[in-house]
Amino acid sequence: MKKFSHLIATALFAVAAMETGVAQTDLGSSCGCPSVSSRPTVNLSTLAVSGGANDGNLLANTTLTCDKLWVLDKKIYVPNGVTLTIQPGTVVKGMNTGVPATATALIVSRGGKIYAVGTEDCQIVFTAQADAMDGTYAIHNVGQWGGLVIAGQASNNLTLAKNGPFAAGTGDGKLAVADGLGTFEGFASSDYRDQFGVNLTTPQAGYLTTFDDNDNSGILKYVSVRYAGQILAVGGELNGISLGSVGRGTTIDHVEVISAADDNMEFFGGTVNVKNAAFMFGNDDMFDWDDGYSGKVQNVFAIGVSSNDTTGTVTGAGDNGFEMDADDQQSGNGSGVAVGTIGAGGYRSHPVIYNVTMIGTNKRQENSDNTGMAAIQAKELTEGEIYNSVFANFAIGLNLWTGNKPGEGTRTSTTSSTGQPVLDSYDNWRNDNGTPSLIVKNNTFVGMGAGNAGAATATLTMDVSKIAGSNSYFRNPASHAATARDTMQFYVTDGNVRTTTVAGFTPIWAMDGSTNAVSTQYDATPDPSLSTTSVAPADGFFTPENYRGAFASGYPSWLSGWSYGTLLATTGGLAPCPTDINRDGVTNNVDFLLLLGQFNQSCH
Repeated sequence: MKKFSHLIATALFAVAAMETGVAQTDLGSSCGCPSVSSRPTVNLSTLAVSGGANDGNLLANTTLTCDKLWVLDKKIYVPNGVTLTIQPGTVVKGMNTGVPATATALIVSRGGKIYAVGTEDCQIVFTAQADAMDGTYAIHNVGQWGGLVIAGQASNNLTLAKNGPFAAGTGDGKLAVADGLGTFEGFASSDYRDQFGVNLTTPQAGYLTTFDDNDNSGILKYVSVRYAGQILAVGGELNGISLGSVGRGTTIDHVEVISAADDNMEFFGGTVNVKNAAFMFGNDDMFDWDDGYSGKVQNVFAIGVSSNDTTGTVTGAGDNGFEMDADDQQSGNGSGVAVGTIGAGGYRSHPVIYNVTMIGTNKRQENSDNTGMAAIQAKELTEGEIYNSVFANFAIGLNLWTGNKPGEGTRTSTTSSTGQPVLDSYDNWRNDNGTPSLIVKNNTFVGMGAGNAGAATATLTMDVSKIAGSNSYFRNPASHAATARDTMQFYVTDGNVRTTTVAGFTPIWAMDGSTNAVSTQYDATPDPSLSTTSVAPADGFFTPENYRGAFASGYPSWLSGWSYGTLLATTGGLAPCPTDINRDGVTNNVDFLLLLGQFNQSCH
């Protein structure tokens, strides 16, 4: 019967492909898994220690199979020396306890490993317990459970004297509990399982005594994390995926985060590489790093919550595209030290990034602590390199801090990893200040600078001057004027482009956040592809692509077949199950449910 139903579904998809012009060569299968609704429920706490200092620790190496529906009913830890394996097609649902102190999360502690290896046709999904898994659970339901937390023993630049002591719930970025050892935001500093890095002052039994940048925490592949980011303590939300000192021995490829209450993915130091990552509908930054993160990144796609909010009538969630920090307390950590040097306070954040597409919300009004409006918010001495990317619908393109943030005093001049004197990220970027250690090159900025009076309206801005009576550091155009030299570097020397439109690229879209109904689709693939003069090196991780943005025109998107955005039909060319099964003139969730119910097929 399965084979017959597969043939029927294949035929239906072939017809749709001819009708829509979308190539469908493989629509996936049920992977041998029963439908989610028929799976018996198992609380993960039944596999873990109950009570005491090790409460929630998995008892031994554990495998989660797709024949059961697994429920995170408490904080579950993969402790040092234990491996958690999750089979393709497995669903893990986080319980919403409603109490921050008991918020549920999956934490892979230092020395633990997670092998969550899904496939394009059979993803692994972490989601809210209330999610019916049919595309109807409102994207506004952010923060329904904690999230996925992974800790490793790779480098960070934390020092206790300048980045500590850690205080739960303060939200001030002071994470250090010892030189080289930090605690994730929202947790209590006394629990060693919530810590990342290495205690360089007082060695801990069972852990390394020096950083290992090749540390391996496992594999995340074809994994979707949805509706996470619950508050664990006041001022301390978790992110969709939090990565602390995770090493480059870890694999993160084809991973998405949907409707996170805080950042989609945040890096607290570490060297882990990321490829093919999608972030949608998050309530804070799309991609955030701090504390000396220095991995490689390629193919990132991110969109905010749908909003045409240029009038301020809609608050609009979301913050920056990239939020980039190297030194959250302006401590001077990493001054004059070469990139990659290991040691407490040893270096600045310096990731290398190619081929990103980020579509903002057109937000011009602040809300909560989301006061950033930049595609690239280069803060607090950050270094790094961003090439061949496309950014759309942000109030600001690149905002560079100059070191005079109110309340933290004037920064004392230090030096970057390449030797130039710096006060902040602006000096790291300037090519007349020695060899730049912050490079933003061959990127395209679309639709920047159209907003309300009082909102920053330039693609290139700098300074962190605060407006009287405002919580924002980024809204006064008069204090953000670029000099002629800055403009020459940004547009001519570095090859960045500012434009109002791009052929084939449709970044303005509309979606009801309560019903998930899409009224206007976006299209994130410029056609023809935007050319570039810089190509990623063929180094075993990067793929040398000769275009800007996350997608090449004329080729199947790496989102096709597995991303949640495909199911929701947010974008042209990626409609969920592009077949009008019930012949009502549209392809939508009803058609998906018909396929699922009748044929037990996953959507491709």
